[in-house]
Amino acid sequence: MNNQKFIRLVIGCLVIVAMMKYFFSPSSNKDTSHKTHQIIQGGKFWASQRVPQPNLVHIQQDPVKKEHKDNTEVQAEKTEKIQSNQEESEPGIPDDTHTDSLKIVHLDLKGAAPKVKYLEQIFPLLSSLGANGILLEYEDMFPYEGELSILKSSFAYSPEDIEEMKSLAKRHTLELIPLVQVFGHMEFVLKHEKYFKLREVETFPNSLNSLAPGSLDLVQDMLTQVMKKHPEAKWFHIGADEVRGLGESDDSKRWLEANNRDTGKLFLNHVTSVGRFITKLNQGIKLILWDDMLRKVSSDTIKESGLRDIASPMIWNYIPNMDVKEIGSYIQKYEQAGFKGVWFASAFKGASGIDQRWTPINQHLKNHLQWQKVIESMPQYKSVRFQGIALTGWQRYEHHTVLCELLPVAIPSLAVCLQTLKYGSFDAKAQKEAQRFLGCQVELSKNECKGASFPGSDVYEMVQKIHNNLESSVKKITESYHVKGSFSKYHRKHNFANPRNLAFFKNELKKLMDEWDSFLLTFRQSMVAIFYPNTLEEWMEENVNEHIERLHEMVVDVERIIKLNGQPKEDPSKKR
Repeated sequence: MNNQKFIRLVIGCLVIVAMMKYFFSPSSNKDTSHKTHQIIQGGKFWASQRVPQPNLVHIQQDPVKKEHKDNTEVQAEKTEKIQSNQEESEPGIPDDTHTDSLKIVHLDLKGAAPKVKYLEQIFPLLSSLGANGILLEYEDMFPYEGELSILKSSFAYSPEDIEEMKSLAKRHTLELIPLVQVFGHMEFVLKHEKYFKLREVETFPNSLNSLAPGSLDLVQDMLTQVMKKHPEAKWFHIGADEVRGLGESDDSKRWLEANNRDTGKLFLNHVTSVGRFITKLNQGIKLILWDDMLRKVSSDTIKESGLRDIASPMIWNYIPNMDVKEIGSYIQKYEQAGFKGVWFASAFKGASGIDQRWTPINQHLKNHLQWQKVIESMPQYKSVRFQGIALTGWQRYEHHTVLCELLPVAIPSLAVCLQTLKYGSFDAKAQKEAQRFLGCQVELSKNECKGASFPGSDVYEMVQKIHNNLESSVKKITESYHVKGSFSKYHRKHNFANPRNLAFFKNELKKLMDEWDSFLLTFRQSMVAIFYPNTLEEWMEENVNEHIERLHEMVVDVERIIKLNGQPKEDPSKKR
């Protein structure tokens, strides 16, 4: 009997357990599924930390996200590619740690390239002002080797210099993006007789004939050498703007005749081929190119080229009254072409005059205010992402033209522009912060920064003095009463003048020359601390020497003629 009761009790317990399992199991599974879903979707914590989401095959994908998957840059996908590349080659490309769009400062090295020790001073300043990247346009400052060694300047950076620049950039959280021109603006390459045969236009060194035998090999060799020095780069800029004379070579004419005269496709074939070479060389890297050559190409032609899968266009415009609607039309076009991202390019210097000496801050501020409007309009474009803006600082319009403003001269403009992008306008808060970092009072109406203490501010202030006073001071004394009346070119040529009249300005002339000589000695010392000797020589020749030499010649002549005591000029007939 007791055994029967015991058996019944056991059976009863089993039934109760089974019933509990039956009724409560769905609820538990639902809770577990809900928690798992939360982890997969990522709450605020996971999103802020940008932790890669687990790839669970059985989780149904959001249909909206699936629809736009090909048109939106996915962090997890990029991370996977980077990790794959790290397994294949060392060192690999690290994860993209920037959650916001990049603000890149462009250093144009095709003229007045700064020494690395100056970069060591300004990189922390740029970072403090809001920059998080550097676009390094090497041109002839890269230490090319082997057959390409003829491309490098006599003052090109050394491999050690490049390592130091990379270390500085990393230390100050600045994304370093190399830029190498691959089509247009290849003057620094095609100026060499060795490469004349690769020109698109035989008599001009501007653009590469992409169809000439050896052209692609040349570009690939250049890119390979630069990439080897930047294996960690996550972005690479291939230039490709202003391809002057495209379609004019015999090779191009034959190709166009056979391909419906499609110049856009001719352009796309080359840049896409170059782009695929780079991505094969370094999987996971993202490419950038200037957009101007794409503006007249149809979105369908761009899409068919496959360029959208490997690169992003950088839309550039540097004028103060930039047409925001026009920029919007470009964005819309590139979105239709299937690009996943777009970059913008403004200017903080080097875009206001081919021989500009003093940076017009207000003009560049207006350019950035217009770009800010474009940036604020980006949410309306659903399938293309704003990836960043490059604040360009052009040093020459092209390889063979004169220098624009020196980098230290444009630092106040750069600070104003970066703060404008940070705050959305150059309001009181932005101005206060810019002035705090620069150690000066920004006066937009005068385009100057008074009392500056930023790295290179000594050059800034001395260039300002030269810009404002050198030519005018020489002009003032040469147009004075006694110089105009008693010391003309004719008087000096024939050694004929009244010493009394020369005495009225002799001492003043000598004093002016001595003051400028002393000042320029200090200026030279400050310049060589930042720049190489070729920059000092060129800048002095373009901006100083003409006026100083005129002063020196006048002093020599006045001292010689005074000693003649007003004697008559020599009779030309007696020389016969």
